[in-house]
Amino acid sequence: MIANSFPPVIGAEPRILVLGSMPGKASLQAQQYYAHPRNLFWPFMQTILGVDAAGGYKERCEALIRSGVAVWDVLQSCERPSSLDADIIESSIVPNDFAALLSQNPGMQKILFNGAKAHKAFMKYVALDVEHLLVDIQLIPLPSTSPANASIRREVKLAAWRDALCD
Repeated sequence: MIANSFPPVIGAEPRILVLGSMPGKASLQAQQYYAHPRNLFWPFMQTILGVDAAGGYKERCEALIRSGVAVWDVLQSCERPSSLDADIIESSIVPNDFAALLSQNPGMQKILFNGAKAHKAFMKYVALDVEHLLVDIQLIPLPSTSPANASIRREVKLAAWRDALCD
């Protein structure tokens, strides 16, 4: 199955960009970032930034934008037979246009990677092409908020996300 990512959730002056790898099946079906009911992204944003995790998707996105946080995915498209990052077929990967996004948002201070696959894909498919735009941007890999990442305790994940967002 070919999966395509969504446009970024981004305001006029983002300071932080959160990058996933590619939306999972629940997100693709809902056309919303982090739509799986057991994904911890929105609960973490509520705890850390005060975003109402139970609110409508549009309201949650607007709250992120007001907090200076943008959300996107490293991959524009890929072939993946399931929702698991491990099932992404490497030869099918097409990255998003980070040269344009970063050029248009010079105030970006941090890129937070939601999981190892997002970080690995960014470093492999994007970083060299935009390294001149990354000079003043911190790149911070974080534990995935996906329910598939059950080996790390929720409290440990939350602490890492809080440190990255509030530092």
